Amino acid sequence: MTAYVHVNLRIKDQARQAALAPRFKAALEAAGGRIVHFGPVAEVLEGEVPPLPIAGIFEFPTLAAASAFYHSAEYGPLKAERELAQEARMFIVDAG
Repeated sequence: MTAYVHVNLRIKDQARQAALAPRFKAALEAAGGRIVHFGPVAEVLEGEVPPLPIAGIFEFPTLAAASAFYHSAEYGPLKAERELAQEARMFIVDAG
């Protein structure tokens, strides 16, 4: 069943983010994922904790595929770079 990786982030270093983005997309697609949405949060509807300004949704064919992507050798090296480029919250949901 389909699974989604959700990310909510703030860019800390625009140059690092720009260099990271195409490599992230390539690793995502190699793992069978696709970008559903990536862009600014348009409106806060509920909640006391404000979201970070950018949100992304990445779709995978299964929960196992989403988890495998996050723990993969292809994505692993990008994690440390991501932490320098962005402040982020990331989680997986199972659409099953």
